[in-house]
Amino acid sequence: MAWFTTAVRRSVCSQLRINGSLRLMTRNFEHSALLHNDGPLKEIKVLDLTRVLAGPYTTMVLGDLGAEIIKIEKPGHGDDTRAWGPPFVNNESTYFLSVNRNKKSVVVDLKHPEGAEIVRTLAASCDVLIENYIPGKLKQYGLDYENLRERIPGIIYCSISGYGPDGPYGDRPGYDVIAAGIGGLLHITGPKDGDPCKAGIPVTDMATGLYASTSILAALVEKQKSGLGQKIECNLLNTQVAMLSYVAAAYLNAGVEWQRWGTAHGSIVPYQSFETRDSYVVVGAGNNNHFRQLCTIMQLDSLADDPRFKTNDLRVKHRNELLKILSERFQQTTTSEWLERLKDCGFPYGPINTIGQVLNDPQVKHNGLIQSVKNANSDKIDIIGPAVTFSESQNQIRSPPPILGQHTKEVLKGELGLDDDSIDRLHKENVIYSA
Repeated sequence: MAWFTTAVRRSVCSQLRINGSLRLMTRNFEHSALLHNDGPLKEIKVLDLTRVLAGPYTTMVLGDLGAEIIKIEKPGHGDDTRAWGPPFVNNESTYFLSVNRNKKSVVVDLKHPEGAEIVRTLAASCDVLIENYIPGKLKQYGLDYENLRERIPGIIYCSISGYGPDGPYGDRPGYDVIAAGIGGLLHITGPKDGDPCKAGIPVTDMATGLYASTSILAALVEKQKSGLGQKIECNLLNTQVAMLSYVAAAYLNAGVEWQRWGTAHGSIVPYQSFETRDSYVVVGAGNNNHFRQLCTIMQLDSLADDPRFKTNDLRVKHRNELLKILSERFQQTTTSEWLERLKDCGFPYGPINTIGQVLNDPQVKHNGLIQSVKNANSDKIDIIGPAVTFSESQNQIRSPPPILGQHTKEVLKGELGLDDDSIDRLHKENVIYSA
């Protein structure tokens, strides 16, 4: 907690002044805090009633930051994505493994009255509850915000849905590709004269997870100031429409209906991928100086002074003529040769890597993104770690993705104080499952 850390620091600093060694010891204190910090969200507990991607992505982000994530899963198969494969690692899908680290798996049957009461009681010991059921579904289990707020006034309750809690689409289930279609992303994605395409990863789901996680952090700060909990509503459609950004602004303010551009940009030329002799390269000449540099590197100096291409608006106007010339030139040389020629240029460039090439890229390796962990079955799992680092805190993988029901007994004992006999009875009656 921020206020706890501040209080400790003030107390330590006061004593250090007495000892006359403030500067040295403060440095040692901060270094020790960095080494032993379990994350800025340590002591924050999150009850996770989500599955698939947007919700689990949210709780993964919070878990990386040190929050304790208690993931409630249904009996039998648990989170749907455990079965989304191949590929699998010993019957666990790599899809599930990618977004469920730093979590405790607790299997409880919400449909059983005793199971629902267990989850309600767990909620009382948590700071945050996150769910992504169809709006209204959790009311039948007494796990809706209105019911829990009466029992737990300070609860921060985050709902993630497809389209919001009400309105014409309020009762619809939502998946990424559907929301991306309704929200316009598919319309503007794909080759210029081809069919609409989905992105290669579920961008709308993952962006919703980022919106949800930052909103939860803001609510925690507000609670620290006011003591009040609150409900947060996130949905895939709002996320996708918000991400339309300048595309939506072009329509709202200039009546321009955006179209598909492949890898190109509607307002900047050249800003796209080009086929080379053996693969592809991407360049982004975002201003006139960049364009002149590119022409020099490509040994096409005369293009920079061509009246059709002297400014960006003219290059946009004469897009087809310019791209034909550049494309023909790029195809004469291999990608590696182009990368070498572009090495000292002043504008962004790069190859289009395969996933294998990405994961073996020297900068990716240098950044330490690929990390290995072992699960409860001692299976080695390689996963992508957190994208963000802190100077004074830890944002890291602390535990591997859990096997189904791995922590049921631990959590019911530690959080609810249940004894072995009670847990065994609940197990036999199929209220819970413990691995």
